Amino acid sequence: MISKPPRKISVLLSPLDSFWYNLLLHMSATPAHRVSTGERINHELPGHLERELAARGIRLTRQRRVLLQVMDTARRHLDADEILQRAQKLDPRVTRVTVYRTLDLLKRQGLIDELDLLHLRGDRHFYESHGPRDHIHVACIRCGKVREFESELYEQLKSQISRDCGIEITVTRTEVGGLCADCRKPR
Repeated sequence: MISKPPRKISVLLSPLDSFWYNLLLHMSATPAHRVSTGERINHELPGHLERELAARGIRLTRQRRVLLQVMDTARRHLDADEILQRAQKLDPRVTRVTVYRTLDLLKRQGLIDELDLLHLRGDRHFYESHGPRDHIHVACIRCGKVREFESELYEQLKSQISRDCGIEITVTRTEVGGLCADCRKPR
């Protein structure tokens, strides 16, 4: 349960400021709040992408199944080259064209997101399958480490945005950049 700020403070805070105040109050790791250590924390069980495409009547070739397996089992964000390399270890016949066509198909079906992760690695784009909850990507702008953060407060913020703006939210992408604890240490 999220507590409200004390009356003295709440008078001074806008609803959005109140959200951030509550976020700071509830930073300990709980089921309502999780932070990764660099791996993905919010992904579906292997086979999710294949089941979704099959349920939509989309043809699943051997190469496409291999790519889905690579995407489903990724424990970190992968770019197209990394997906190709991992897929070719499973089936050397997987081609770069098949990777890009499959990524495009998955994006059009709303099953994966394409991320730039603050362009920390140049123009590379990364791909991840949707998990059960949306999350925020938190990146160190010096070392490039990317972590995932999820919170009930983020879900509440999305609900407020939906209500206040009269929009049904279907996609969210939030990235936060800064310096991680290791990069802030004196050298």
